[in-house]
Amino acid sequence: MSISTNDDVQALRRAMARRHHLFGWGALLLFLSLGGFLECLHGFKLGYYLDPDNKMRREMWTLAHAHGTLLALVQITFAAGVMQFGRWTPSRLKLASFFLLDGAILIPVGFFLGGLWPKEGDPWLGILLVPLGALLLFIGVALIIVSVLQDSDSAEPRP
Repeated sequence: MSISTNDDVQALRRAMARRHHLFGWGALLLFLSLGGFLECLHGFKLGYYLDPDNKMRREMWTLAHAHGTLLALVQITFAAGVMQFGRWTPSRLKLASFFLLDGAILIPVGFFLGGLWPKEGDPWLGILLVPLGALLLFIGVALIIVSVLQDSDSAEPRP
């Protein structure tokens, strides 16, 4: 077991910031495009989207768009802040990154899949990805809070 140097942790922070920036901006483009697509479905009055029987599809896809956009912004915010705050161990940083990214994937994908084949007013089974993604997101945010609290408890100046 090797002890990480401050330079190693800083390099890892930079790598994680880059990963979350790329993912966040890419996801923002994807989910804003999904919003534009949904507006087109609405504008062209397509029954597949607007018919009263497809209310669940419309709600699920709107939730996918909204949550995906918001979680893309969370990734960008984390990327912008990871170099500025928190006392990060390599393992905690990797876990927080993993949980934030996976939550940002599972939640909107779950909503989107839930709207693909709804039956009798209930979303499709893909919706089960949403609670799993939410749990991962909660854990990722908790890890960020722990790192920030540990950093504020420190009397040492940061490099």
